[in-house]
Amino acid sequence: MSRVGKKIIQLPKGVKVTVQGILATVEGPKGKINCPVPSQISFDIQAETIQINRANEDAQTKAYHGLVRALVQNAITGVTIGFKKDLDIVGVGYKAALEGKKLRLDLGYSHPIFYEIPQGIEVAVEKLTHVTVSGSDRQLVGQV
Repeated sequence: MSRVGKKIIQLPKGVKVTVQGILATVEGPKGKINCPVPSQISFDIQAETIQINRANEDAQTKAYHGLVRALVQNAITGVTIGFKKDLDIVGVGYKAALEGKKLRLDLGYSHPIFYEIPQGIEVAVEKLTHVTVSGSDRQLVGQV
């Protein structure tokens, strides 16, 4: 059995997990996250725990077993605590600023770079060279 997949997930208070077909939905105080679930993976949802099981012993199914457990655990952490990344911009004349829902980056090019902030992500610029990215979706926070 997968070392990651066999671990039981503890559900904190205020978090609800539902599985419909190939989609697991995790809802909590900080929002709602959908996780794709392969057909070989099944969920055993109790009052305060979730056990993730697999249908067979194929190599691909074993890989999905651990992956789905990690994705669901990250979604639970995201809707309860959230994720945060701190970015430091290093360079002479490099700076960042918020302009509405866009992040303006001056990074030594002849023009500023504008980055559209995705839905569900919060960006804060404390100093000109320090940017904080936070949100409930771990993948999206890391991608920004």
